[in-house]
Amino acid sequence: MRRGRWVLALCLTLTLTVTVTACSGDDDEKTTLRVLAGPDLAVLEPLLDELRDETGVELDMDYRADADTGDDLVPGTGTGAGKGGGGHDLAWLSTDRSFRLRHKDTAQRLLRTPTMLSPVVVGLRPDVARELRAKSPDGRLSWADIADAAATGTVRFGMADPRQTGSGLAALVGVATAAAGTGGALRENDVSCDRLRGFRSGQKLTADSTRDLLDDFVDHPGKANALITYESDLLALNSGGRLKEKLEIVRPEDGMVLADFPLLLLDQDDPDRRAAYDKVVEWLQRDSVQEKIMRTALRRPVSPSVRRDGQLRAPVGNALFFPDQLAVVERLLDDYGDPRRRVPDQVIFLLDFSGSMRGERMAALREAFADLSGADSSATGKFARFYQGERLTVVRFGGRVLEERTVTVGGQKDLKSLADLVARGGYGDATAVWTALDHGYRTASTVVADDPERAVSIVLMTDGENNSGIAYEEFVRRYEARAAETRAAVHTYPVHFGEADAGALRRAATKTGGRMVDAQGSSLSEAFKEIRGCR
Repeated sequence: MRRGRWVLALCLTLTLTVTVTACSGDDDEKTTLRVLAGPDLAVLEPLLDELRDETGVELDMDYRADADTGDDLVPGTGTGAGKGGGGHDLAWLSTDRSFRLRHKDTAQRLLRTPTMLSPVVVGLRPDVARELRAKSPDGRLSWADIADAAATGTVRFGMADPRQTGSGLAALVGVATAAAGTGGALRENDVSCDRLRGFRSGQKLTADSTRDLLDDFVDHPGKANALITYESDLLALNSGGRLKEKLEIVRPEDGMVLADFPLLLLDQDDPDRRAAYDKVVEWLQRDSVQEKIMRTALRRPVSPSVRRDGQLRAPVGNALFFPDQLAVVERLLDDYGDPRRRVPDQVIFLLDFSGSMRGERMAALREAFADLSGADSSATGKFARFYQGERLTVVRFGGRVLEERTVTVGGQKDLKSLADLVARGGYGDATAVWTALDHGYRTASTVVADDPERAVSIVLMTDGENNSGIAYEEFVRRYEARAAETRAAVHTYPVHFGEADAGALRRAATKTGGRMVDAQGSSLSEAFKEIRGCR
């Protein structure tokens, strides 16, 4: 009996010893979780040793430049049941929004905890910031102001590729939401029109990760004068001594998209991993740890009880909604295209200069061109204006083509040249609508043949019916005989104005893949702005 009691006591002692060792931080008893992480999380490396020592959980971080796309989180090819595609236990990303849209069923099964916050903002060279604020009535700046300045070449910005990074996609959503002007989440009809041409013309630097973007900005100081990225990136850049002068951080007044750096548990069924995840989350949410994250990573705490430091006290204002439909995001990315292969558009304006356009109608046409050249200071006007590098062809016609001029926008001098052409007059005594449109397609065919990458569109403005030149049927015959590449790429956007034949213009738009815009109930300026967004 005494021997049995001694054995029992020895077993209890050994059990207690093992338990204490497991909780005491002995490296042999620690839990290791493999983490798919965005490069933005590398800044937290100094805190991970503390996490391990205080929780017994070690995070094995696997940093990947494309982690924000989330495709590696889909189970099925991993090394463990329920793990992500790369055999990961957790994912820690700047944002998982794209993943949640692309893989809804998988995302709904994952445990998700926000760990810190950072809005996408704009960093401007001080002289550029002063110039833009001087033009603003209250000194505050919006995404529309940034887009307008990009279109004029005043702002030359760097932004990570929105197809590869959360920061780039969040910036694109912010600008597109401002351009839509609805104040809500983007819907398909908001992105059916591309209003971001002027904005994207200002992008001079891009990269597949935020870290590479910042390095390129520092290494090529004359190429860009602005950065669009997370607030934390700009704060770190300003404090890192790598810049001759710090960037002024602009938090656009029309709202920002926030990243919440979620920590995701990829294996819900393993109780040991769930317990380890809970320990990590509990540790990260402590106020003391949130303060360390704020000072180490320069990101805003998720805990409202933690007092913000320095510039992190600046209000973020209106938090913009992220789209909840994958089709919206995909259309937005398709329209934005490859930032490395940016070929400016060409627009061919066919303008009716028949005698009926004299007086108020011609004044309205001149006002429309002035607005597109920058006179319209509204948000919609700023997104619709002509932009640097864009090629513009203006054709004046009456009973025949009266004059034609093409300029590549490089500044106000080029825009004044077109304005002078519109202002000079020189009216015809008839209206050859279909002859003018055929001429426009002849010009467009040459552009497409010479430069297949360049997008070309035709805007046809007339206030009367065709009473000279070729008939509509002859135009169609010539159009159908043109190269397939031209017919596929070049669309016509007629503006119905005055006594023009709406039915004929609508047929021409349908035939060429465009659409008619009616200026009868609004103005030529509004019609042209609508076409600028939807061609």
